[in-house]
Amino acid sequence: MTTTLVIGANGQNGSPLVDLLTAQGQTVRRATSRTPTQVGEVHLNLVTGEGLAAALAGADQLFLLAPSGFSNHHELLIPAIDAAKTAGVRKVLLMSAMGANADDSIPLRRAELHLERSGLAWNVIRPNWFMQNFHTFWLQSIQTQGQILLPVGAAKGSFIDTRDVAAVAAKLLSSDDFVNQSHDLTGSEALDHTQVAAILSKAAGRTIGYTDVPEDAMRQGLLAAGLPPDYAEFLLAILSAFKTGYAERTTDAVQRITGKAPIRLEQYAQEFKAHWA
Repeated sequence: MTTTLVIGANGQNGSPLVDLLTAQGQTVRRATSRTPTQVGEVHLNLVTGEGLAAALAGADQLFLLAPSGFSNHHELLIPAIDAAKTAGVRKVLLMSAMGANADDSIPLRRAELHLERSGLAWNVIRPNWFMQNFHTFWLQSIQTQGQILLPVGAAKGSFIDTRDVAAVAAKLLSSDDFVNQSHDLTGSEALDHTQVAAILSKAAGRTIGYTDVPEDAMRQGLLAAGLPPDYAEFLLAILSAFKTGYAERTTDAVQRITGKAPIRLEQYAQEFKAHWA
């Protein structure tokens, strides 16, 4: 029986991945940076390295992603890749981000390249912006002001549902059909935020709009929310990339790997409408 260690097992991507791998009959270790409270959970802190070796001991595969709130991704991910190799892990699946391979100096790309050169069996997935951001990171302004507030102009994004990301990851962790390949993951269509707001409005039964805010206003909001300055600047940089059109491209990777079309934003909006209503 295959044992897979899942980093971020309680998150938007990790939680559905755990369910899918468990349904396949895999033994899943759910990594948590907190004190484990359930059977199958293991303590692991990628920032400090605490618990890493113990969590990897005896594991066959690793689903790896960087914890939120940090911009020095390579400094957190490369030691985990090296530890996985030392522990005898066979395959590592790294969740990166679409556009990370635009420049080899980008921290996520540095981690990707390290994995590719590690001698381990590997996959890299690079999802586009998540649909789930609209009921998590961008939720407060929707609830309090009825507005999506972002500095991205009229640019479009091929938003992806995190459940599709998990479905791709589950396939890659249950088969070697696509071993040693990277995949950019997107939804099936690109939408601007005015179109997104209209879809959320219809599902929620209330008017939700979109306002293109100045970058500095976004910066002040992020800092006021308690984000570290370097992480705030990282978010502003990738939002700037969105504004210049880098998130508009679509790929067929979800359909090709899972055999199913990506979830559309209308379906996501219906299923999560209680957050905005």
